[in-house]
Amino acid sequence: MPGAKGPKYMVPFRRKREFKTDYRLRYKLLKSGLPFFIVRRSNRYISVSISVPEIGGDKTLFTVSSKILQKKYGWYGLKNTPAAYLTGLIAGKKALSMGIKKAVINLGMAFTKRASIPFAAAMGARDAGLEVPMGEEALVDESRIRGEHIAEYAKMLKESNPDLYKMRFSKYLANGFDPTKIPEKFDEVKEAILGEKDA
Repeated sequence: MPGAKGPKYMVPFRRKREFKTDYRLRYKLLKSGLPFFIVRRSNRYISVSISVPEIGGDKTLFTVSSKILQKKYGWYGLKNTPAAYLTGLIAGKKALSMGIKKAVINLGMAFTKRASIPFAAAMGARDAGLEVPMGEEALVDESRIRGEHIAEYAKMLKESNPDLYKMRFSKYLANGFDPTKIPEKFDEVKEAILGEKDA
């Protein structure tokens, strides 16, 4: 390969080769001097962590998983935009209870700049009172945060194709969760979280 040989060629850091760390982004985050607000999504859950950089590796102060939404609040759909917001809301309250007042989003290599999940989580944390700097272009529309798009899709399927509705939302229905009522349930869970003294 042209340019891949000779004394000027430098092997990239291992974590860059493995697409785990964006070092330019990390340098900017380190310059802020703030804790990191980290959002990750697995095949089943969304997790929000607050960590601080240390030599030898970042130290995670705490992690909140969206699984708490189902166990404590009866919410289902644990890896979508509404779940991200609600998980961020809990994380924001927990951060404040630990004396953390401000954090910076660390997207890492897991999300693109236009992804709604991490920014919905950050908006939840901000509504809890945690200061998380965000540009206007990153804000997620409130209708998506409340899951109105999911509810509308569920209503359309329920009326036009009941069998497909039952198949697409089988896990919701099996857990006694009406997907057409997601916005109402979202408001209920949000109010419950905000009404608690401790996260």
